[in-house]
Amino acid sequence: MAGICGYLGRFGILLAGPNGPVGLGAVAAGRRWVDLVLDLATPGFISSALLPVGYYVPAHDPTELARALAEIPDLVGRFERPKFFDYDPELCAHGRSGIKACTRCLDACPAAAISSRGERVEIDPNLCQGEGSCATACPTGAITYAYPRLSDTLEKLRAGLRAYREAGGGRPVILFHDAAAGRAALTRLAPRLPGQVIPMQHEEIGSVGMDTWLAAIAYGAPQVLLLVPPAVASSVVAELEAQLAAAGDILAGMGYPREVLRLVRNLDDDQIIKDLDATEFRFTPHPAAFAGLGEKRTVIRLAVDHLFREAPAPRPLVSLPTGAPFGDVLLDEKRCTLCMACVSQCPGKALLASDTGPELRFVEENCVQCALCARSCLENAITPTPRYLYDREAGRRARVLKSEAPFCCIRCGKPFATHGVIGRMTARLVGHAVFQGEGLSRLRMCAECRIETMFEQEDGQVTAARRTLGE
Repeated sequence: MAGICGYLGRFGILLAGPNGPVGLGAVAAGRRWVDLVLDLATPGFISSALLPVGYYVPAHDPTELARALAEIPDLVGRFERPKFFDYDPELCAHGRSGIKACTRCLDACPAAAISSRGERVEIDPNLCQGEGSCATACPTGAITYAYPRLSDTLEKLRAGLRAYREAGGGRPVILFHDAAAGRAALTRLAPRLPGQVIPMQHEEIGSVGMDTWLAAIAYGAPQVLLLVPPAVASSVVAELEAQLAAAGDILAGMGYPREVLRLVRNLDDDQIIKDLDATEFRFTPHPAAFAGLGEKRTVIRLAVDHLFREAPAPRPLVSLPTGAPFGDVLLDEKRCTLCMACVSQCPGKALLASDTGPELRFVEENCVQCALCARSCLENAITPTPRYLYDREAGRRARVLKSEAPFCCIRCGKPFATHGVIGRMTARLVGHAVFQGEGLSRLRMCAECRIETMFEQEDGQVTAARRTLGE
């Protein structure tokens, strides 16, 4: 056998043939697909961290083989395939004009359900199992978790914390957990849980990201913990840790302790209780009043704005780790020709052209650090720089990165390009055989004048040829 692909109800089996792999349908008439697979190879033919439903690979483990043999006979009938996500391709920063940039959702997906399709990504709902790490990783909000929606989660958080305070509770600890292993652990530990712990269940822990954590703190929780079971895929854990690092830096830049956000990795009951008992409360946030919204970047901004107003030691900005979804761009003005290729590529409209002349502007609040601008720049003049600027007004303001007077046509005087573009073109073509004499001068003309001079030159050549022939 050469390979296996597909999903529950539609697995494809590739068999080794004399001229390469062939599908099962080529040798078994009328049976192109199989519903379930018991793969006895070691390792199995499908290697994603989260295997498709209906695919069993016990790898010579007697316990796993017994479990598979017990489950397979019951997998009969019709099965619903829920859609766990929503995707807006207009917000996607995966690519533009054949240039690939953001791959965070692909890197975070443990089920190999996301693939690159030109300038967009494609999510296979048959392979997706709702881990949610793609939505957590997405810097623009192009991928969102379908249920529960962010707005619903935030309203639940806000109402729960308000009810807790009104009942006389103090210093609440929000403990996010999943609906499987985490819920089972908390059910066992319910009698031993500290009174201030408020469990918040999500179907998958990977779907809870920076927007929810920071909003929980802004709504009045001085401690937010995530209970991460050992079985969670490494790519999901890596994404949570990356988000945790960025959120920790944002909090530290305001003087808050990083420890207010923490992963609880061990599902040993005694260790969980020990971790919860070790919780330190170093501040008591005043509850924010903003409503639960469904747009992640807006939620993060609202939460940070609230925390910044009460921050113990605020700074104007803080550097963030590579991959964080906020930041600046550094422009090498000597290299930049103001060709504006970066403007056409920017998915968040962070880079803008001016209507009044050759000028490149930047709106930091819109930048998602996808690096499309850097990869599109032919002069290598742009460097993304992850950071968080706390001044909301400064972040919204379009600032000028480079401006220069337009280059005017040497024949008619009309502005048509920049000095940088013309200078770079002239320098590169000065030795070219086609661009000598009048040809090089035409580079300094607008399109209309170039055409006119070409016709004038052609007419002159025709006239000279007639004279030579004695006409």
